[in-house]
Amino acid sequence: MHSGSRSRAILFSCLPLLLLTTAVSGKAPDTLPRPDGKPADMSKPVQVFILLGQSNMLGLGKITGGEGSLENAVKQKKKYPYLVDEENHWTERKDVRHVRVMVGQGGMQLFNNEWLTVKGKTIGPEIGIGHQLGQAIDAPVLVLKSCIGNRSLGWDLLPPGSKGYEFTDKDKKTGKDVVYRYAGYQESPVRWEKGTEPQKIAWYAGKQYDDDIANAKKVLAELEKYYPGAKHYEVAGFFWWQGEKDGGDAGHASHYEPNLVQLIKQLRKDFNAPKAKFVLATLGEATKGSKGNGGLVLDAQLAVDGARGKYPEFKGNVATVYSNPLSLGGSGNSHYNGNAETYMNVGEAMGQAMIALLKNQTP
Repeated sequence: MHSGSRSRAILFSCLPLLLLTTAVSGKAPDTLPRPDGKPADMSKPVQVFILLGQSNMLGLGKITGGEGSLENAVKQKKKYPYLVDEENHWTERKDVRHVRVMVGQGGMQLFNNEWLTVKGKTIGPEIGIGHQLGQAIDAPVLVLKSCIGNRSLGWDLLPPGSKGYEFTDKDKKTGKDVVYRYAGYQESPVRWEKGTEPQKIAWYAGKQYDDDIANAKKVLAELEKYYPGAKHYEVAGFFWWQGEKDGGDAGHASHYEPNLVQLIKQLRKDFNAPKAKFVLATLGEATKGSKGNGGLVLDAQLAVDGARGKYPEFKGNVATVYSNPLSLGGSGNSHYNGNAETYMNVGEAMGQAMIALLKNQTP
Protein backbone atom coordinates (compact mmCIF):
# COMPACT_ATOMS: atom_id res chain seq x y z
CA MET A 1 0.00 0.00 0.00
CA HIS A 2 1.61 3.31 -1.06
CA SER A 3 1.43 6.42 1.14
CA GLY A 4 -1.62 7.86 -0.67
CA SER A 5 -3.60 4.65 -0.13
CA ARG A 6 -2.52 4.50 3.48
CA SER A 7 -3.68 8.09 4.03
CA ARG A 8 -7.00 7.29 2.43
CA ALA A 9 -7.44 4.24 4.64
CA ILE A 10 -6.68 6.29 7.74
CA LEU A 11 -9.18 8.94 6.69
CA PHE A 12 -11.90 6.37 6.15
CA SER A 13 -11.31 4.93 9.58
CA CYS A 14 -12.03 8.28 11.25
CA LEU A 15 -14.85 9.40 8.96
CA PRO A 16 -17.81 8.44 11.16
CA LEU A 17 -16.82 10.86 13.95
CA LEU A 18 -15.51 13.51 11.57
CA LEU A 19 -18.58 13.58 9.35
CA LEU A 20 -21.23 13.23 11.99
CA THR A 21 -19.87 16.20 13.91
CA THR A 22 -18.77 18.67 11.25
CA ALA A 23 -19.78 17.87 7.68
CA VAL A 24 -23.18 19.49 7.49
CA SER A 25 -23.44 22.42 9.83
CA GLY A 26 -20.01 23.09 11.33
CA LYS A 27 -16.75 24.46 9.99
CA ALA A 28 -14.97 21.90 7.81
CA PRO A 29 -11.65 20.90 9.43
CA ASP A 30 -8.26 21.48 7.82
CA THR A 31 -7.06 17.92 8.37
CA LEU A 32 -6.24 16.54 4.93
CA PRO A 33 -2.64 15.58 4.18
CA ARG A 34 -0.93 16.99 1.11
CA PRO A 35 -1.59 14.92 -2.02
CA ASP A 36 1.21 12.43 -2.66
CA GLY A 37 1.41 13.15 -6.39
CA LYS A 38 0.66 9.56 -7.37
CA PRO A 39 -2.00 8.61 -9.93
CA ALA A 40 -5.09 6.62 -9.11
CA ASP A 41 -5.57 2.95 -9.93
CA MET A 42 -6.74 3.21 -13.56
CA SER A 43 -8.02 -0.36 -13.57
CA LYS A 44 -11.02 1.00 -11.65
CA PRO A 45 -13.85 2.98 -13.27
CA VAL A 46 -13.57 6.76 -12.96
CA GLN A 47 -15.92 8.02 -10.28
CA VAL A 48 -17.71 10.99 -11.83
CA PHE A 49 -19.23 13.79 -9.77
CA ILE A 50 -21.23 16.40 -11.67
CA LEU A 51 -21.43 19.96 -10.29
CA LEU A 52 -24.43 22.06 -11.25
CA GLY A 53 -26.01 25.38 -10.25
CA GLN A 54 -25.46 29.06 -10.93
CA SER A 55 -22.73 31.65 -10.33
CA ASN A 56 -21.51 30.50 -6.90
CA MET A 57 -21.09 26.96 -8.16
CA LEU A 58 -19.33 28.49 -11.15
CA GLY A 59 -16.95 30.05 -8.62
CA LEU A 60 -16.08 33.63 -7.71
CA GLY A 61 -13.80 33.22 -4.71
CA LYS A 62 -10.73 35.34 -5.42
CA ILE A 63 -7.35 33.61 -5.44
CA THR A 64 -5.20 36.74 -5.02
CA GLY A 65 -5.90 40.21 -3.66
CA GLY A 66 -5.22 40.39 0.05
CA GLU A 67 -7.86 39.90 2.74
CA GLY A 68 -10.47 37.34 1.72
CA SER A 69 -8.29 35.78 -0.96
CA LEU A 70 -7.20 32.16 -1.05
CA GLU A 71 -3.54 33.18 -0.99
CA ASN A 72 -4.11 35.13 2.21
CA ALA A 73 -6.04 32.26 3.81
CA VAL A 74 -3.43 29.63 2.95
CA LYS A 75 -0.12 31.45 3.00
CA GLN A 76 -0.76 33.98 5.75
CA LYS A 77 -3.47 32.45 7.94
CA LYS A 78 -2.19 28.89 7.34
CA LYS A 79 -5.60 27.46 6.50
CA TYR A 80 -6.13 24.53 4.09
CA PRO A 81 -2.45 23.49 4.35
CA TYR A 82 -2.92 20.66 1.86
CA LEU A 83 -3.25 23.24 -0.92
CA VAL A 84 0.46 24.15 -0.86
CA ASP A 85 3.64 22.09 -0.90
CA GLU A 86 6.83 22.55 1.13
CA GLU A 87 7.91 25.37 -1.20
CA ASN A 88 4.56 27.17 -0.86
CA HIS A 89 3.46 26.31 -4.40
CA TRP A 90 -0.07 25.12 -5.13
CA THR A 91 -0.33 21.34 -4.91
CA GLU A 92 -1.76 19.15 -7.65
CA ARG A 93 -3.78 15.96 -7.27
CA LYS A 94 -2.89 13.31 -9.82
CA ASP A 95 -5.91 11.21 -8.84
CA VAL A 96 -8.57 13.90 -9.39
CA ARG A 97 -9.34 15.48 -12.73
CA HIS A 98 -11.07 18.88 -12.86
CA VAL A 99 -13.13 19.67 -15.94
CA ARG A 100 -15.31 22.77 -16.35
CA VAL A 101 -17.53 23.45 -19.35
CA MET A 102 -20.11 26.10 -20.08
CA VAL A 103 -22.52 26.98 -22.86
CA GLY A 104 -21.30 29.81 -25.07
CA GLN A 105 -21.63 31.10 -28.58
CA GLY A 106 -21.08 28.20 -30.92
CA GLY A 107 -21.73 25.52 -28.32
CA MET A 108 -19.74 24.07 -25.46
CA GLN A 109 -16.78 26.08 -24.16
CA LEU A 110 -14.01 24.32 -22.24
CA PHE A 111 -12.46 26.27 -19.36
CA ASN A 112 -10.68 23.61 -17.31
CA ASN A 113 -9.24 20.22 -18.19
CA GLU A 114 -6.41 19.42 -15.81
CA TRP A 115 -5.41 17.67 -12.60
CA LEU A 116 -7.01 19.36 -9.62
CA THR A 117 -5.03 22.44 -8.60
CA VAL A 118 -5.49 26.14 -7.92
CA LYS A 119 -5.21 28.21 -11.09
CA GLY A 120 -6.69 31.28 -12.75
CA LYS A 121 -8.28 34.17 -10.86
CA THR A 122 -11.14 32.55 -8.94
CA ILE A 123 -12.23 29.28 -7.39
CA GLY A 124 -15.54 27.62 -6.62
CA PRO A 125 -16.38 24.79 -4.23
CA GLU A 126 -14.72 22.25 -6.55
CA ILE A 127 -11.33 22.65 -4.81
CA GLY A 128 -12.66 21.63 -1.41
CA ILE A 129 -14.90 18.98 -2.94
CA GLY A 130 -12.18 17.48 -5.09
CA HIS A 131 -9.58 17.19 -2.34
CA GLN A 132 -12.06 15.55 0.02
CA LEU A 133 -13.15 13.03 -2.61
CA GLY A 134 -9.64 12.34 -3.86
CA GLN A 135 -8.37 11.57 -0.40
CA ALA A 136 -11.28 9.32 0.52
CA ILE A 137 -11.90 7.39 -2.70
CA ASP A 138 -9.36 4.81 -3.82
CA ALA A 139 -10.25 5.19 -7.50
CA PRO A 140 -9.82 7.87 -10.16
CA VAL A 141 -12.15 10.84 -9.59
CA LEU A 142 -13.53 13.29 -12.14
CA VAL A 143 -15.01 16.56 -10.87
CA LEU A 144 -17.11 17.73 -13.82
CA LYS A 145 -18.65 21.19 -13.57
CA SER A 146 -21.26 22.27 -16.12
CA CYS A 147 -23.03 25.51 -15.24
CA ILE A 148 -23.36 29.24 -15.84
CA GLY A 149 -24.42 32.18 -13.68
CA ASN A 150 -27.77 33.94 -13.27
CA ARG A 151 -29.99 30.91 -13.75
CA SER A 152 -33.07 29.81 -11.80
CA LEU A 153 -34.33 26.32 -11.08
CA GLY A 154 -37.90 27.46 -11.72
CA TRP A 155 -37.15 28.63 -15.27
CA ASP A 156 -33.74 28.13 -16.88
CA LEU A 157 -32.80 24.91 -15.07
CA LEU A 158 -36.27 23.42 -14.83
CA PRO A 159 -35.84 19.66 -15.36
CA PRO A 160 -37.87 17.53 -17.75
CA GLY A 161 -41.11 16.27 -16.27
CA SER A 162 -41.80 19.50 -14.36
CA LYS A 163 -45.39 20.63 -14.67
CA GLY A 164 -46.66 24.19 -14.90
CA TYR A 165 -48.61 25.65 -12.01
CA GLU A 166 -50.65 28.67 -10.98
CA PHE A 167 -49.51 31.38 -8.58
CA THR A 168 -51.19 34.58 -7.45
CA ASP A 169 -48.95 37.64 -7.49
CA LYS A 170 -49.31 41.40 -7.39
CA ASP A 171 -49.43 43.28 -10.68
CA LYS A 172 -46.55 45.78 -10.52
CA LYS A 173 -48.57 48.54 -12.20
CA THR A 174 -51.99 48.18 -10.60
CA GLY A 175 -51.08 46.50 -7.33
CA LYS A 176 -53.96 44.07 -7.80
CA ASP A 177 -53.76 40.32 -7.34
CA VAL A 178 -53.31 38.46 -10.62
CA VAL A 179 -53.31 34.71 -11.17
CA TYR A 180 -50.37 33.70 -13.31
CA ARG A 181 -49.60 30.45 -15.04
CA TYR A 182 -45.92 29.52 -14.59
CA ALA A 183 -44.24 27.56 -17.36
CA GLY A 184 -43.67 23.85 -17.16
CA TYR A 185 -40.76 22.17 -18.90
CA GLN A 186 -40.24 23.45 -22.48
CA GLU A 187 -43.03 26.01 -22.15
CA SER A 188 -42.52 29.75 -22.78
CA PRO A 189 -42.49 32.51 -21.56
CA VAL A 190 -41.66 32.28 -17.86
CA ARG A 191 -45.26 33.12 -16.90
CA TRP A 192 -48.44 34.60 -18.32
CA GLU A 193 -51.75 35.76 -16.95
CA LYS A 194 -54.23 32.93 -16.54
CA GLY A 195 -56.77 32.87 -19.34
CA THR A 196 -54.50 34.60 -21.85
CA GLU A 197 -52.47 33.11 -24.69
CA PRO A 198 -48.75 32.84 -23.86
CA GLN A 199 -46.45 34.78 -26.17
CA LYS A 200 -43.39 32.61 -26.61
CA ILE A 201 -39.88 34.06 -26.44
CA ALA A 202 -36.51 32.78 -27.66
CA TRP A 203 -35.98 30.69 -24.50
CA TYR A 204 -37.98 28.01 -22.75
CA ALA A 205 -38.30 26.51 -19.30
CA GLY A 206 -35.43 24.06 -18.91
CA LYS A 207 -33.24 25.34 -21.76
CA GLN A 208 -30.22 25.73 -19.46
CA TYR A 209 -30.81 22.31 -17.94
CA ASP A 210 -30.82 20.77 -21.40
CA ASP A 211 -27.61 22.58 -22.38
CA ASP A 212 -25.72 21.85 -19.16
CA ILE A 213 -26.65 18.18 -19.19
CA ALA A 214 -25.81 17.85 -22.88
CA ASN A 215 -22.37 19.36 -22.25
CA ALA A 216 -21.68 17.00 -19.35
CA LYS A 217 -22.64 14.06 -21.55
CA LYS A 218 -20.29 15.30 -24.30
CA VAL A 219 -17.40 15.18 -21.86
CA LEU A 220 -18.28 11.67 -20.72
CA ALA A 221 -18.66 10.50 -24.32
CA GLU A 222 -14.98 11.39 -24.88
CA LEU A 223 -13.76 10.30 -21.47
CA GLU A 224 -10.09 9.70 -22.33
CA LYS A 225 -9.80 13.24 -23.69
CA TYR A 226 -10.65 14.56 -20.25
CA TYR A 227 -9.22 11.81 -18.05
CA PRO A 228 -6.11 10.38 -19.74
CA GLY A 229 -6.02 6.59 -19.63
CA ALA A 230 -9.64 6.22 -18.53
CA LYS A 231 -11.79 3.56 -20.20
CA HIS A 232 -14.85 3.31 -17.97
CA TYR A 233 -16.77 5.55 -15.62
CA GLU A 234 -19.60 5.59 -13.11
CA VAL A 235 -21.67 8.66 -12.27
CA ALA A 236 -21.34 8.45 -8.50
CA GLY A 237 -22.88 11.73 -7.42
CA PHE A 238 -24.21 15.22 -8.08
CA PHE A 239 -23.47 18.50 -6.33
CA TRP A 240 -25.92 21.43 -6.44
CA TRP A 241 -25.38 25.01 -5.22
CA GLN A 242 -28.08 27.34 -6.44
CA GLY A 243 -31.17 29.31 -5.38
CA GLU A 244 -30.36 33.03 -5.53
CA LYS A 245 -32.29 33.76 -8.70
CA ASP A 246 -35.34 31.79 -7.57
CA GLY A 247 -35.38 33.96 -4.45
CA GLY A 248 -36.05 36.94 -6.70
CA ASP A 249 -39.39 35.54 -7.92
CA ALA A 250 -42.14 34.72 -5.46
CA GLY A 251 -43.65 32.13 -7.80
CA HIS A 252 -40.38 30.29 -8.24
CA ALA A 253 -39.54 30.46 -4.53
CA SER A 254 -42.92 29.00 -3.61
CA HIS A 255 -42.41 26.07 -5.98
CA TYR A 256 -38.72 25.44 -5.32
CA GLU A 257 -39.27 22.24 -3.36
CA PRO A 258 -41.19 20.23 -5.99
CA ASN A 259 -38.79 21.51 -8.65
CA LEU A 260 -35.83 20.35 -6.55
CA VAL A 261 -37.36 16.93 -5.98
CA GLN A 262 -37.90 16.56 -9.72
CA LEU A 263 -34.34 17.71 -10.41
CA ILE A 264 -32.84 14.98 -8.22
CA LYS A 265 -34.95 12.28 -9.83
CA GLN A 266 -34.39 13.52 -13.38
CA LEU A 267 -30.61 13.79 -13.06
CA ARG A 268 -30.40 10.16 -11.98
CA LYS A 269 -32.60 9.19 -14.91
CA ASP A 270 -30.71 11.25 -17.50
CA PHE A 271 -27.35 9.77 -16.49
CA ASN A 272 -28.70 6.25 -15.92
CA ALA A 273 -27.41 6.47 -12.37
CA PRO A 274 -30.28 5.55 -10.04
CA LYS A 275 -27.93 5.07 -7.08
CA ALA A 276 -25.94 8.28 -7.54
CA LYS A 277 -25.82 10.42 -4.42
CA PHE A 278 -26.95 14.04 -4.33
CA VAL A 279 -25.50 16.79 -2.12
CA LEU A 280 -26.66 20.39 -2.12
CA ALA A 281 -25.62 23.46 -0.17
CA THR A 282 -27.96 26.17 1.06
CA LEU A 283 -27.34 29.86 0.46
CA GLY A 284 -24.87 31.19 3.00
CA GLU A 285 -26.87 34.26 4.04
CA ALA A 286 -30.08 32.32 4.75
CA THR A 287 -30.68 31.26 8.34
CA LYS A 288 -33.13 28.69 9.62
CA GLY A 289 -36.44 30.38 10.31
CA SER A 290 -35.92 33.04 7.64
CA LYS A 291 -39.06 34.43 6.04
CA GLY A 292 -39.79 35.68 2.55
CA ASN A 293 -38.60 34.13 -0.67
CA GLY A 294 -35.17 33.31 0.74
CA GLY A 295 -36.80 31.42 3.58
CA LEU A 296 -38.94 29.45 1.16
CA VAL A 297 -35.87 28.39 -0.85
CA LEU A 298 -33.99 27.45 2.32
CA ASP A 299 -36.91 25.44 3.70
CA ALA A 300 -37.15 23.56 0.41
CA GLN A 301 -33.44 22.77 0.41
CA LEU A 302 -33.56 21.51 3.97
CA ALA A 303 -36.71 19.47 3.30
CA VAL A 304 -35.12 17.17 0.70
CA ASP A 305 -32.34 16.03 3.04
CA GLY A 306 -32.86 12.31 3.37
CA ALA A 307 -32.32 12.42 7.13
CA ARG A 308 -35.38 14.67 7.50
CA GLY A 309 -37.69 11.84 6.47
CA LYS A 310 -40.07 13.90 4.35
CA TYR A 311 -38.97 12.01 1.24
CA PRO A 312 -38.26 8.39 2.29
CA GLU A 313 -36.77 7.61 -1.13
CA PHE A 314 -33.99 10.14 -0.40
CA LYS A 315 -32.90 8.50 2.86
CA GLY A 316 -29.21 7.73 2.69
CA ASN A 317 -28.71 9.26 -0.76
CA VAL A 318 -29.54 12.99 -0.48
CA ALA A 319 -27.87 15.40 1.95
CA THR A 320 -28.17 19.15 2.50
CA VAL A 321 -25.23 21.20 3.76
CA TYR A 322 -26.46 24.12 5.87
CA SER A 323 -23.86 26.64 4.79
CA ASN A 324 -24.69 29.67 6.95
CA PRO A 325 -22.14 28.68 9.65
CA LEU A 326 -19.54 28.19 6.89
CA SER A 327 -20.04 31.59 5.24
CA LEU A 328 -17.81 34.52 6.22
CA GLY A 329 -20.23 37.21 5.18
CA GLY A 330 -21.96 38.65 2.17
CA SER A 331 -24.82 37.16 0.20
CA GLY A 332 -24.98 34.82 -2.71
CA ASN A 333 -25.91 37.76 -4.92
CA SER A 334 -22.65 39.47 -3.94
CA HIS A 335 -20.84 36.14 -4.33
CA TYR A 336 -19.92 36.28 -0.66
CA ASN A 337 -17.76 39.34 -1.45
CA GLY A 338 -15.40 37.01 -3.29
CA ASN A 339 -14.23 35.47 -0.01
CA ALA A 340 -12.38 32.31 -0.97
CA GLU A 341 -12.68 30.84 2.52
CA THR A 342 -16.45 30.66 2.13
CA TYR A 343 -16.04 28.70 -1.10
CA MET A 344 -13.48 26.41 0.50
CA ASN A 345 -15.56 25.83 3.64
CA VAL A 346 -18.67 25.01 1.65
CA GLY A 347 -16.72 22.81 -0.77
CA GLU A 348 -15.08 20.82 2.01
CA ALA A 349 -18.40 20.31 3.79
CA MET A 350 -20.12 19.22 0.58
CA GLY A 351 -17.33 16.76 -0.14
CA GLN A 352 -17.53 15.30 3.36
CA ALA A 353 -21.32 14.97 3.09
CA MET A 354 -20.90 13.08 -0.19
CA ILE A 355 -18.36 10.73 1.37
CA ALA A 356 -20.78 10.00 4.19
CA LEU A 357 -23.51 9.07 1.71
CA LEU A 358 -21.12 6.88 -0.25
CA LYS A 359 -20.33 5.03 2.96
CA ASN A 360 -24.05 4.67 3.80
CA GLN A 361 -23.74 7.00 6.77
CA THR A 362 -26.07 9.80 7.82
CA PRO A 363 -24.28 13.18 7.57
